[in-house]
Amino acid sequence: MVYGPIAAMLVELFPTRIRYTSMSLPYHIGNGWFGGFLPSISFALVAMQGDIYYGLWYPIIIAVGCFVIGAFLLPETKDNDTNA
Repeated sequence: MVYGPIAAMLVELFPTRIRYTSMSLPYHIGNGWFGGFLPSISFALVAMQGDIYYGLWYPIIIAVGCFVIGAFLLPETKDNDTNA
């Protein structure tokens, strides 16, 4: 459900010659860092606040931040030639 739109958007951002590396490297590094540290950061937030649901703020804030960056900084690729 999540990867379909992301894959379609990332494919349009890069020329075909470097497409796989250009979309794979940042995607997997980002997932590794944010997803890898998710349990420890969420546990630290829960331990700090004492509320078992407080750890949910970490993925929510990261998701909102990614949405804002994507909505305002990524270029429109509708009519661009992706083979250039």
